[in-house]
Amino acid sequence: MAQVSINNDYSEWDLSTDAGERARLLQSPCVDTAPKSEWEASPGGPDRGTTSTLGAIFIVVNACLGAGLLNFPAAFSTAGGVAAGIALQMGMLVFIISGLVILAYCSQASNERTYQEVVWAVCGKLTGVLCEVAIAVYTFGTCIAFLIIIGDQQDKIIAVMAKEPEGASGPWYTDRKFTISLTAFLFILPLSIPGEIGFQKYASFLSVVGTWYVTAIVIIKYIWPDKEMTPGNILTRPASWMAVFNAMPTICFGFQCHVSSVPVFNSMQQPEVKTWGGVVTAAMVIALAVYMGTGICGFLTFGAAVDPDVLLSYPSEDMAVAVARAFIILSVLTSYPILHFCGRAVVEGLWLRYQGVPVEEDVGRERRRRVLQTLVWFLLTLLLALFIPDIGKVISVIGGLAACFIFVFPGLCLIQAKLSEMEEVKPASWWVLVSYGVLLVTLGAFIFGQTTANAIFVDLLA
Repeated sequence: MAQVSINNDYSEWDLSTDAGERARLLQSPCVDTAPKSEWEASPGGPDRGTTSTLGAIFIVVNACLGAGLLNFPAAFSTAGGVAAGIALQMGMLVFIISGLVILAYCSQASNERTYQEVVWAVCGKLTGVLCEVAIAVYTFGTCIAFLIIIGDQQDKIIAVMAKEPEGASGPWYTDRKFTISLTAFLFILPLSIPGEIGFQKYASFLSVVGTWYVTAIVIIKYIWPDKEMTPGNILTRPASWMAVFNAMPTICFGFQCHVSSVPVFNSMQQPEVKTWGGVVTAAMVIALAVYMGTGICGFLTFGAAVDPDVLLSYPSEDMAVAVARAFIILSVLTSYPILHFCGRAVVEGLWLRYQGVPVEEDVGRERRRRVLQTLVWFLLTLLLALFIPDIGKVISVIGGLAACFIFVFPGLCLIQAKLSEMEEVKPASWWVLVSYGVLLVTLGAFIFGQTTANAIFVDLLA
């Protein structure tokens, strides 16, 4: 694919380059994201990435799979059954994969290495700022969801250890708010304050093991169910089209790996769009198999009575499920600091750009700001998690934001990239690609608007 340059003249934006708009702040936990010069970015450059094609597939799968897996059985219930859930995921997968390919193309065209930098370079200042704000809000909401997941799983484990019936009030030290706060202050806060995240390799391992173990348990429990587990009503068709659309935020949250995909693409030994297309297709098929296995078997096990967190639907005393809960807690404990690091980095970049302060001249104050930002972030997410116990509502909101990363921003990048070729001889596919970009933006805006409206109006009316 021919290299084209898109909006590479940053002087046109009337911004201070010292403020860090070129700083690589939102880095992938898995790959090296040092800046590339034009020579290094070329296929024959001496400092090409070191990630193999197989390694890139693993990283993308790891970035895709996570705690969102727990909500997929409820998504099948919301969509109206197995057939509707499968059709919805298969249809959305085409747009999800195309968004990843579009981002790689625009990264190659603009010579940028992170998601928000690609959006800045291709779409300009306003869209770039909106993208960074969306990343900060998304990571903030995901951290809230992680704390809720910790509380959900701890409640079940503590009920078994205390040998108390579910729902019964125990001693003060078994209270949900106390256990979440204690765990957060003892483990999450110390891991979130450092400026680097060198422990990410352990988080990746725990996340992968925990995800696959949960999937295996859900499938096994469906094939050999416990006697006390009786499924609720098994839906066979959606109640309405809106019911199908209500399941979209969960799918978007589960498959959202687009923000970290750009650094992964640039870390490859052969960062070519065609090769990348094969990588993301293989990775998404693997993720689809995991999500479908969990979603179908979890839904058929409990039917419409399935909990938004599927592990909560199983008996507390089931030891195999208890191990799955422990895996999820360990995975979330180490994933929270990584998400917080990404969000904090974006906030820091926005602040430096607004102040016009050179990054290299602000080391001392950066340390104080980092501690303050971490404390504020941590306390706010903790307070919201304590008083929003329903993870389904949180995932619905952040799933709407995930739709922006999957559909809206890639669609805008594709439109802008094609419009920049207007001076050139346009191929026959030019209008098709522009129209596809418009479709992506429209679909993402619809999902985001719907989830936002539900979050604002439904709860108020209730």
